[in-house]
Amino acid sequence: MDIFLQQVVNGLIIGSIYALVALGYTMVYGVMKLINFAHGDLVAFSAYVGLMFYTQLIGMGIIPQSMVVVMVFVLTAIVAAAVALLVERVAYRPLRNASRLSAVVSALGASMMIQNGIMLIWGPNITIFPSDILPAASWTVYGITITFVQATMIIITLILMVSLTLFINYTKMGTAIRASAINQDVAKLMGINVNLIIMIIFVVGAILGSVGGLFIGMYYRGISFNLGWIYGLNAFIAAILGGIGNIPGSMVGGYLLGLFTALIAGYVSSTWAEAFTFILLILILIVRPKGILGERVAEKV
Repeated sequence: MDIFLQQVVNGLIIGSIYALVALGYTMVYGVMKLINFAHGDLVAFSAYVGLMFYTQLIGMGIIPQSMVVVMVFVLTAIVAAAVALLVERVAYRPLRNASRLSAVVSALGASMMIQNGIMLIWGPNITIFPSDILPAASWTVYGITITFVQATMIIITLILMVSLTLFINYTKMGTAIRASAINQDVAKLMGINVNLIIMIIFVVGAILGSVGGLFIGMYYRGISFNLGWIYGLNAFIAAILGGIGNIPGSMVGGYLLGLFTALIAGYVSSTWAEAFTFILLILILIVRPKGILGERVAEKV
């Protein structure tokens, strides 16, 4: 039982990362009906940028550690948002009315540019994250060990998810985003600036992804130029699992996939976790193609 509960905790941690990154995919898909393939690489880029900020700020020796951590999250989010806006402006907007294939090819090109940019700037080898970014404290309750880093990840993720839910459902901008997701042409007739809405969803997705990237570095203590492909793919699967385009679905899908992979790693083998993830994806696509919380589409006859 202790092993099971510990794996559940581990699954919640991994699920927090998947959920944050999956929300970036689902925000863009919900409005544009396109997959932002550069999103995963932006997550990796954020991890490297965050590490750079941390190294520079802590090296100054005049800013308290806690303030440095807060500044790292804020500055990384700003840089990630700026890069996301650049990707939207260069890779997506010129092809807004082009074929879907053209947009996909452009997104893949942006993904490769970010990934190769990371490799050129920081190198192809694994970069170690400092172990002292957050306190090394831990608590053991009924045989379950929870570290300070894990607790912080879960709390911040829940705060961001609640904030996003409130923003989408209870603000004018959130209403405009939902209207644009339903029908962009009608939204334009209602006076909604769809271009602005698309920019906002890219920014929101990038901010969430930047937090996910920093979590990856702090939790696993190592990052590489291709981690965007690894975690981006799993987050994409999580979004499909919950229902891509559905914000609550992406949250649920992220945590379900995290729990699933953690239990497979604990009871079968960590080397088989990825294989079982794809098996789960195939089963979901067969049984419920729209995802767990996705809307069923009625077929006209």
